[in-house]
Amino acid sequence: MNFARHSISATAPVHIFDARFDADCHIFTTSTPAGFAVYQTCPLTLIRKREITNGTLATVLPLHTSSLVFLVGGGRSPKYPPNKVVIWNDHLGCEVAELEFRERVRGLACRRGWLSVALKRRVVVFEIGTTITRYGEWETCDNPKGLVAVATAAHSTLLAIPGRQIGHVQLIHLPPCRPPIPKGPPASGPPSKPPAAPTRHPVAIIAAHTTSLATLTLPPSGRLLATTSSRGTLVRIWDAYTGKLVREFRRGSDKADIFGVAFRPDEQELCVWSDKGTVHVFTLVTSGASNRQSTLSSLTNYIPLPKYFESEWSYAQYRIPTQSSHISLTATQTKISPTADVPDEERCVVGWIEGPSSDPAQPGSEYQLVALTYTGGWYRLSLPRFGNSFVSSLKSTSISSTPGSPPRLSSRPRAGSGTSIASKDKGKEREREKEKRDCLLQEFRRFGRWDGWG
Repeated sequence: MNFARHSISATAPVHIFDARFDADCHIFTTSTPAGFAVYQTCPLTLIRKREITNGTLATVLPLHTSSLVFLVGGGRSPKYPPNKVVIWNDHLGCEVAELEFRERVRGLACRRGWLSVALKRRVVVFEIGTTITRYGEWETCDNPKGLVAVATAAHSTLLAIPGRQIGHVQLIHLPPCRPPIPKGPPASGPPSKPPAAPTRHPVAIIAAHTTSLATLTLPPSGRLLATTSSRGTLVRIWDAYTGKLVREFRRGSDKADIFGVAFRPDEQELCVWSDKGTVHVFTLVTSGASNRQSTLSSLTNYIPLPKYFESEWSYAQYRIPTQSSHISLTATQTKISPTADVPDEERCVVGWIEGPSSDPAQPGSEYQLVALTYTGGWYRLSLPRFGNSFVSSLKSTSISSTPGSPPRLSSRPRAGSGTSIASKDKGKEREREKEKRDCLLQEFRRFGRWDGWG
């Protein structure tokens, strides 16, 4: 349905090595064979661009909206050794410091004045100021994905890293994060005070999964923790203070490689994206939209049904078109060198923003999603709006699925209503309900080879 919004081109896709949002999703960075660039997320605006020769970058991580950027070399011809983290001051246009390790850097996470570096079996934390100070180091299990997450809100303290056992998470409390420097005239009211110290020591280890971790995600406050495993079917939400399981969501019934999870800034929803090319949205609150659930879930207290029937499924989703949908079917296929880096069509990164309202009757701003694909797509998505008719229709539907396919909503058949006309009407109704669950594409931009997104 959104195909007309896409540019039709026979050119080869641009390969984006890395794309990352800052902690607040106000800006994002991209790394390509030509260098790296920093963009304002919405409205999409190029802030600055740096051309780099003689090498490529695997990681470009912005430190909030400051001029500092953390760089790690990678690809077939790394700009820097993969065992180094280079601190780049984009205001000065030069390197200001570097951190060298004895092994390859696997992952990075940062907050104001702090940098966490994930290595194969340890995580090292540095304090970044006028000088760089090594704060601490913690052992982990084998961490090939470089998983590490840090809370970024003012006065937050939490750092989440893999535990020493597979599937476990270590929760470490750093010194409180300092608040951002206010812009403009000083506030008339008194400055905000940090929260009171806890009366008892928070939990330190969470046994999140029985298999290896795929993602670790914290909201800015650090009050919750989202984890996924290598199975890619479940998303578990934990209370980061007590270590108790708060919610469990089901992404799908088949195995997937989950790329990321992102909390909405107010922590009322979260989104999940994977190699299936679909972004799923779940709600964390009981008011408003509700996650889909099997009508048999109410019977689990009386009948020993499989845990599958208790699962909560996403209330909204969006399937990101693959690059092939952007290319003319009559275009001549370009020969690709066997040694060339081929972009993953399904890989993307997603963040929450406050975008212009999609409802003309309610002007202002609303929470929306921005998805960046590694083949050069920029998508701004609004969430579906649910009326009373749709919410009530969910109560009379059940979730069904077939092995190897995502779940779908199907109406419960009534006794004696097996006519073909009735089945056609129900089929049309299911299609209408599915469309109501889809996120709406509000804006699309395509990455150009020379000018980037624009």
